[in-house]
Amino acid sequence: MNTIPQSKRLSYAATDTAGQLVFAVISTYLLYFYTDVYGIPVGIAGTILLVARCIDGIDAPVWGMILDKTRSRWGRYRPWFLWLCGPYAVFGVLTFLTPNLSAHAKVFYSAATYIVCGILYTGINTPITAILSALTPDPNQRVMLTTYRMIGSKVGVLIVNATALPLVALLGHGDDKRGFMLTMPLFAAAAVIMFLLAFRNLEEVVEVPKNSGRTLGSFGAIAGNWPWMIIASSTFLFWIAYVSRVSAVIYYFTYKLGRKDLVPLVNSLDIVSLSAVIFLPWLCRRISKRNLWLMGLAGSIAGQLLMYVAEPSVPAVLAGWIFAAIAGGVAMTLPFSILSDSVDYGEWKTGIRSAGLLTAIGASLCFKAGSGIGGALPAWTMAAYGYVPKARQTVSALAGIEIGFIWLPAAFFALALLPTLFYSRYEAMEPRIRQELDQRRSLAAIDKA
Repeated sequence: MNTIPQSKRLSYAATDTAGQLVFAVISTYLLYFYTDVYGIPVGIAGTILLVARCIDGIDAPVWGMILDKTRSRWGRYRPWFLWLCGPYAVFGVLTFLTPNLSAHAKVFYSAATYIVCGILYTGINTPITAILSALTPDPNQRVMLTTYRMIGSKVGVLIVNATALPLVALLGHGDDKRGFMLTMPLFAAAAVIMFLLAFRNLEEVVEVPKNSGRTLGSFGAIAGNWPWMIIASSTFLFWIAYVSRVSAVIYYFTYKLGRKDLVPLVNSLDIVSLSAVIFLPWLCRRISKRNLWLMGLAGSIAGQLLMYVAEPSVPAVLAGWIFAAIAGGVAMTLPFSILSDSVDYGEWKTGIRSAGLLTAIGASLCFKAGSGIGGALPAWTMAAYGYVPKARQTVSALAGIEIGFIWLPAAFFALALLPTLFYSRYEAMEPRIRQELDQRRSLAAIDKA
């Protein structure tokens, strides 16, 4: 099997860098922006996050079916980078504007802009995962491409975490409203450029069966697709845990440890996850993907517990954060790769190749729904325990912050681990599935000729 050229690997990496330049700001700082910058009560802010993600229960499958039905001279998935990068960038900026409105109008504006931005993110992010199965039929090359994608993602997150708050402070001159208003267009413009680069360089090479793309037929690829169900359920639970942690980290370091100045550094340390991610292609040749997945989730749980034990020592908390980030990088990356293998499984079992729908639900929907719940749970917990923005927190409020940062993520990482225990059977079937699909495609090509 020919290897993927370096230019295409880098272009695939650029897709997730672009997406993260906008959405990492949302995932990490939107709850804080709503409560401490725009003045929305924390409980209402959490509800906005959840409601917006519930919308994805509708838009993610719709996007998946749209992708599967797309026909263009550029392919099924690649053109969406061109078509949606502009609108996505615009609404990323609008989400962080602070128009002078009444309390109710603020909530409506915030919910509307965030929901539209989320819909557009689903539309442009789903092709990133869906196109993987069209770039190559080789599972090993898919792991390699996924590794590059995760590197691109982490670079985007690093850029946001290292520069967002400093840029807000620099450009806003102490006015966070003005700071976010001037910072977001910079990230949005860079995202557009990278999506256009990916559109130019990527190419879909895997032939799609003729019966794929039919609306009802697309759902047929889900029936009995147990590896996909395992991946989707674990991914959903993982993102609840992950986003709960990153949403609460600014509150934890600001109010629990009294070190808000460390927040950019702490978030930037997520880049250490690449120390594990870059070795995934090598590790996957020596350890089963299922066992690596389990190890990543178990390490994520251990990292949460280490931070709890380490408190109030800031260096020790940072050590626990780094450990959790490294383990979480493995747990985050592998599902994106094996999701394409579940697309192969669906085609092998049903004859229907529905990469758009399977990845829209298994990746985008699970990410967005998990992110919504992961952002809402710590917000509701903090509200229930008496959190007050920009004030000295009570013992009860500090306990609520700790629950959102330590215990909610630990619990959901543990729940995410359970489905992965059943994946080994399907991983063992991959060589057979690949061989039989290659035979079918060869016969189809002969018949077509």
